[in-house]
Parts: sequence; structure tokens; C-alpha cells
Amino acid sequence: MKHLGRALGYLKHYWLLAAGAFLGLLISSATRLVIPRLTQTIIDDGIVAGQMRVVLRAAAGTVGLAIAGSVFTFLQGVLSARTAQGVAYDLRNQLYARIQSLSFSYHDRAQTGQLLTRATSDVEMVHHFVGMGFIYLISSILMMVGSIALLVATDWQLALIMLVLVPLTFGVFAFFASKARPLFMLIQQRLADLNTVLQENLAGVRVVKAFAREPYEAQRYTQANQNLFDLNLVVGRLFATAMPLIFLIANLSLLSVYWIGGYQAIAGGLSVGRLVAFANYMMMAFFPMLMLGMIMAMISQAGASAERVFEILDAQSEVAEKPDAVELPAIEGRVVFEQVSFRYFGGGELVLKEVSFTAEPGQTVALLGATGSGKSTIINLIPRFYDVTEGRVTVDSYDVRDVTLDSLRQQVGIVLQETTLFSGTIRENIAFGRPEAQLEEIIAAAKAAEAHDFIMGFADGYESPVGERGVTLSGGEKQRIAIARALLLDPRILILDDATSSVDYETEFRIQQALERLMEGRTSFVIAQRIATVLNADQILVLERGEVVARGTHEELLDESPIYAEIYYSQLEGGIGEAQETRFFGKNLVSSQEEP
Repeated sequence: MKHLGRALGYLKHYWLLAAGAFLGLLISSATRLVIPRLTQTIIDDGIVAGQMRVVLRAAAGTVGLAIAGSVFTFLQGVLSARTAQGVAYDLRNQLYARIQSLSFSYHDRAQTGQLLTRATSDVEMVHHFVGMGFIYLISSILMMVGSIALLVATDWQLALIMLVLVPLTFGVFAFFASKARPLFMLIQQRLADLNTVLQENLAGVRVVKAFAREPYEAQRYTQANQNLFDLNLVVGRLFATAMPLIFLIANLSLLSVYWIGGYQAIAGGLSVGRLVAFANYMMMAFFPMLMLGMIMAMISQAGASAERVFEILDAQSEVAEKPDAVELPAIEGRVVFEQVSFRYFGGGELVLKEVSFTAEPGQTVALLGATGSGKSTIINLIPRFYDVTEGRVTVDSYDVRDVTLDSLRQQVGIVLQETTLFSGTIRENIAFGRPEAQLEEIIAAAKAAEAHDFIMGFADGYESPVGERGVTLSGGEKQRIAIARALLLDPRILILDDATSSVDYETEFRIQQALERLMEGRTSFVIAQRIATVLNADQILVLERGEVVARGTHEELLDESPIYAEIYYSQLEGGIGEAQETRFFGKNLVSSQEEP
């Protein structure tokens, strides 16, 4: 209930609607409670006394109350639905905002399918509780308390039966609810596992088909589906046991009322109308208890979902903006690493160890090293995707931890090896960082990125849809759109993460021409697997196991660094010639020789 109580706290934004729903609930409950008393009047004062006028008047009152109750029940339902939708709307928005605000370290560990389930299915469970479960809970309590009070007022001796019925019924409900709650938690977990398998399969459908792994993936999905199916059967059996037991208790209690009350009626101590009214009130007290049992199941399910939702809303980002963070002004692009050490997830071995270097405005810094040497970690620390463990990173003498994230990242452009495009048009993807940009600016950026010609080759030009994740475009086309996207942002600091490693030579040549324009006058950081692509860098950092083991220009490193020389000559022997591959930074653009 702690987590559901937090969810109900969102009702304060819709207090007027909630108050209207509660008022409708009170009136509709009151009308239902009066009807058995009118039934007693019809029997005792009308039928038994032979007064048809009393019968008609009481019957008319019953019809009027039934109509009024129906109208207020309708109003309560409409207002409750509007209130619940508002709560769900707020939860989804906050959940999305929180997921967006969490640092890379959180997303490194989280599964997409899990997040999707919490943002959809779990929020929907909470929505159902707020919209129906909570209202039914209040309604059931009101009806049960009102019915028991009227039972006592009708015949306090017969009402003693409720002393046995109420504790016994709630005891049964409590037992089954305690069994059900952990099962509901596990059901949501298995639903998330199912969604994870589905999401991975849809994202990698081309790989699945390419390797003819459809049977394996189908079996994996079937297994996850079977796990969910089996657990739902367990819950179904649990409630299939509970409901007949509850009805047995109710029927035995009603039989006791007719037995004891019938004996009193025959003896003249109780009127038939009062006995009928008592039986009606007893059923009106029992059915709310039955409803409470169902609500207990809903509470268990919604409580498990609410806990999963608030786990994300309560998650703390490892990269948090300081309350007194300042706006980073327009920068020149001087980047300094001062004795920077870093480890992922706050534990484990250091990924970077006391890394220090300075990139002056307009310089190109190349990062070279084996996989896992720390190259990507360095570029991720500049826009503050992660926070340093020790030391500091400064941009124009501002510690990146002291400035607002938006003002920092708006001045850093990134072109990654694996380009991500979004569903929409080519124009929307280029303008992703500046959605207010004019078409003329977008076209200018596309031309500078060598993308304009192929874009105009599409029937709809810049309004052409790119498909999910850009599947309608080639790798080189997606990369040039990414470069245009970075150009339009006009960043002072540029990060290129091995941006040409996965394309052919002709496409690489065109991309590097675009990159040359992009890098002009900007402080650039280039991750490279091949030395030949960074020969003209102002500074080359050679990394090994998180440490800078050599630095300098190509000529300096070739003379002074055995590691660099070994990499360089091994790549030459592997068939990557300097004359062939020296295409970067535009000083010695590629010859068109074939690879030896």
C-alpha cells in the first residue's frame, strides 16, 4: 500500500474531479441502502396490511431511487475515468522524463524490454487501480459499513451472525492476497522478459534472418511465453480456490439467517418484511466483502506494478546537475584532462588511470589503441555522459560538473560509428539538434556533408521518410546525414568515433571530405582503429589499458614510441598503405589505387 499511496498522491492535481466522483459515490451508495427499507414497507405495510396505496407509493420511491442511483453511478464512473487517465498521463510523462534524465551508467545495465513494460503495462495496472480499484474499495467499505449498521438497526440479534461472517471472510481474503502478491510481482517480471525477447528480435530481425535463426528465436520467445502462461495458471488456480470458498461461507450465512429468522417469523417475533430486508442487507454487506476480495487481488497486482514504476522514478542519476550549475558561455574549445581516473558503476577496476592532456582550440586529437584501452571512455567524459572518478575535465577552464548539461552538450557535436536515425523525414533527422532550423540551413549543412545529391535523388527529397532506425538508407548515407546533423548544430567541440570504419573506400572518401569541412576551426577528437586515418592529427594519444603510453605527432611517435611504430608497420604489412589510406584532414586526400 505504500507505493499505491504514492500513486494516489497524484490525485491532488485532479482533486475537483476526484471530489465529484466521491460525491457521486456517496449518493449512489445511499440510494442502494434505502431500497431494502422500502421493500420492508411494501411487504409489511402494504401487502400484509392490504394497503395497495402504500405498495404503489413505496414502489414509485424504489424506482425513483434506482434511477437517481444509476445517474450518480454514471457520473461517478465518468469522473473517475477522467481522474485515472490524468494520473496515468502524469505517471507516463514523469517516467519518460526520468528515463531520459538517467545517466548512461543506468542504461548500460537496464534492459529496454524492462523499461517498456514499466512504462506501459505497469502504469496501466496502476491506472486501473486508481480508476476502478480505489473507487470500488471506497464503495465497498461504505456499503459494507452502511449495511452492517442497518442490519443492527433491523435486528441486532440476527446481526450477531456477522460477527462470524466478517472476520472469516476477511481472513480468507488476507490469506489468498498474501499468496498472490509475490506472484503478481513475478508475473510483471516475466512479462518484461517476454517484451525483452520481442524487442531484441524486432531490433535484430535482419540478423536473425541472415543467420537463419528464426527457429531458435521462436523457441526462445515460446519459452518466455510459456513461463508467463504457467505463472498465470498458478494465480488462476489460487483464485479459483478462493471464490467458491467465499461463496460457501456466504450461502451458509444466508441459510442461518433464514433458519433463525424464519423460526422467529413463525413464532411472531419478526415480520416477514423485516426478515426480507435483513436478508437483503446481509447480501449487500456480503457482496462488498466479495468485491473487497477482488480488490485485494487488484491491490496486490497494482502494488507490485507501482513498486516497479517508483523504482525508476526513485532511481538516482550518477550524473546530476548541481543546483548552482552555471550556463556554459560560447566556448573556444580548449579541453583539459587533469589526472582523470574512471571506473564504471562505482566499482571494479579503473578503466582510465590518471589521464592528462590538453587539446587547444582548433586542434585535432586522435585516440589510438586496442579495444578496451579507454578511447570511448575519454570521449564520453567530455559531454559528461559519465562523471570522472578522480581528477577533472575542463572546457575553457570550466569544470564540466559545474555547468548545466544542456549548455555543455549543445556545444559538443558527435558523429558515431553506428549512426542512429529516428522515424520521420530526412529533414527532421538533420534538424534533430535544431528543430527550429530553416530549410535553407538544413540544405547548406547537407551540401557540406556531401549528402544533398543523394537526398535529392529520392522522390520526396528532404521530406523522404527514413524508416525505422534509417533502414531505407545505406550505411554511408546514414553517416552523411549524421554529419549534416552535427554541422547544423555548429559545435565548437567535435567527437568522431571511428566514423568511417564500416563503409567502402569510395563512400569513405566522400564522408572524409565532409568530415574535413566539419572539423574546420573546431577542437576535434577522433577515435581511430587505423593509424593511416590520423597521420595529420595535431596530437595522437596512444592508450593501453586505460593509460596514455605515448603522445605526439605521427613523426614524433614513429621515432619515439615502439608501440606506435609496431602498430604502424603491422598495418602496413597488412596491406593498408599510407598513400592509399591517408584521406583524413584533407592534406593528402586518397589516391584511387586498389588495395594490394
